[in-house]
Amino acid sequence: MNGVKGLSQVTTKLEACEALGVPRGSYYRWLNPRLVLPKPRKPPPRFLKATERQEILNVLNSSRFADQSPAAAYSILLDEGTYRCSIRTMYRILEENGQVRERRNQLRHPSYKKPELLATGPNQVWSWDITKLRGPAKWTYYYLYVIIDIYSRYVVGWVLARNESGALAKRLIQETADKHGIAPDRLTIHSDRGPSMGSKQVAQLIADLGATKTHSRPHVPNDNPYSESQFKTMKYRPEFPSRFGSFEDSLGFCRVFFRWYNQEHRHSSIGLMTPAAVHFGEAEELYERRKLVLFEAYERNPERFVRKIPEPPQLPKEVWINPPEGAAVGCRGEFEGGGGKSAPSTSRSKKFYIKLDELVSQSC
Repeated sequence: MNGVKGLSQVTTKLEACEALGVPRGSYYRWLNPRLVLPKPRKPPPRFLKATERQEILNVLNSSRFADQSPAAAYSILLDEGTYRCSIRTMYRILEENGQVRERRNQLRHPSYKKPELLATGPNQVWSWDITKLRGPAKWTYYYLYVIIDIYSRYVVGWVLARNESGALAKRLIQETADKHGIAPDRLTIHSDRGPSMGSKQVAQLIADLGATKTHSRPHVPNDNPYSESQFKTMKYRPEFPSRFGSFEDSLGFCRVFFRWYNQEHRHSSIGLMTPAAVHFGEAEELYERRKLVLFEAYERNPERFVRKIPEPPQLPKEVWINPPEGAAVGCRGEFEGGGGKSAPSTSRSKKFYIKLDELVSQSC
């Protein structure tokens, strides 16, 4: 274009364009560019108003939900009979305001052959591990022993000690099994290969209980995911300190944390229920109440839900530590029949509406 412009000073623009093989229209557009602004896109009819989005942002930033995930806030509001928007919309609103980011260093690990354990109900598979809590001075630690039920994510037993001991681990497992009335040959206890986990005292106790003992592979924390995830939840809490002032200080924190974790924490892998609700059989009733709340929200604003009537997150039908390849891992929570995540059939949809009608009539 600059060559045509220079050549046109000694000849005509037409001859300059033909000599350099430049389309004349392109040259004129280059001389006089026109700024074409895209037409403003109309918001879709289901798009929330600015005032509604601000209200949702205010709720998520309130002191009540400031340290909760959007999924936890969604489920708590749902239990109280309030529906504002979906979990994904909450994330969109937070992202628009720069309040969503990843704090961890994400690492990719190669694929390994892992232990395969299955739980279809509470008190079938327990996972236990030990983590260190920093004390007031450098190189001082307190040792936290935690046993978690992998199906309900309920912490069935824990103890805090000043040192790591196989005898203390044996006592914790014994007292926890007695408290929950574990029958012989009904329980699998999984752990990594730490010194307390591999001690003869613990192995003897597990054999006396009639339980099955399994271990992770060396140096592979992913073989014990539920205990590691529970420790991460604890250490990512906003009130978790960099160091504890004393043993009594760490003990007080653990008492408050485990009460919150079992009774209030909404776990995404168990349908945003609390571990206590799933462990003690209250989840089914709570699931149906949530479904009724969503159905009433659908009746009030059906234009917000395009594909189907909204459903709350489903409960797990089975929980695996490393399911075998090709295994079908399903969810329960439908009113009629099987699990899985496939779309419901026509007959199942009819039963769904019939059951909802019954629930509505009972509530009225």
